[in-house]
Amino acid sequence: MLILVTNDDGVRSAGIRTLARTVADLGRIVVVAPDRNRSAVGHALTLEDPLRLDELKKDVYAVDGTPTDCVNLGIHGLLQQPPDLVISGINRGSNVGDDITYSGTVSAALEACLMGVPSFAVSLEQLEFSERALTTAAQFARRLASRVLEQGLPRETFLNVNVPAAPCRGVELTRQGKRQYGASVVRKEDPRGRYYYWLGGADVSYEDIPGSDCNALQSDFISVTPLKANLTHEQAYTELLDWPLQSMIGNL
Repeated sequence: MLILVTNDDGVRSAGIRTLARTVADLGRIVVVAPDRNRSAVGHALTLEDPLRLDELKKDVYAVDGTPTDCVNLGIHGLLQQPPDLVISGINRGSNVGDDITYSGTVSAALEACLMGVPSFAVSLEQLEFSERALTTAAQFARRLASRVLEQGLPRETFLNVNVPAAPCRGVELTRQGKRQYGASVVRKEDPRGRYYYWLGGADVSYEDIPGSDCNALQSDFISVTPLKANLTHEQAYTELLDWPLQSMIGNL
């Protein structure tokens, strides 16, 4: 088996090193990851600049691009054959609810899914890893990887996994939840009197939605959420069929 491992925290992150080491018995592991922290870049591709690749050691590569770049480059430019699985992580901090739209970790798994390769993202609730929690996340990722390699995933589907910081009480199959953000922009003034801004406020809470990834993580359960690459809202599509869209053409 050939497994491509990536992340958005950077190739030297403890999370990706532990993950690669833990799944090593499943096959050949090739790490292709950003050369630095590229958190919250979403599904960005580098199109206006060339990408540079450095081989740090055998089968470990650093890319001066995004997680999506890494998956694209790994599958189409580096590997001699498509991987059997792509794993993205282990991320510092959870990726639940609306966070998945920003997450480079989740977007790397999405990119693999778009290319027809089974994939999942795995994140740990802790920002600073403890040995126990990191081991739990890596071991669960290994077991899930073994299952996916054996059974595959439904078409256009990838998985988003989140592991609690506290000792986990079990595993739940979940749906994407909803986060509630507080003030997300902080304005400060530099010594020269110019304003600068930090994005991302600290006040974050969750909507109480039974069966959601947010609820599972708050209850100390590992959350496994199946996500789809096709973003069409089927219910809305049906409702919008009644809209007189054709009449809006007019004299355009």
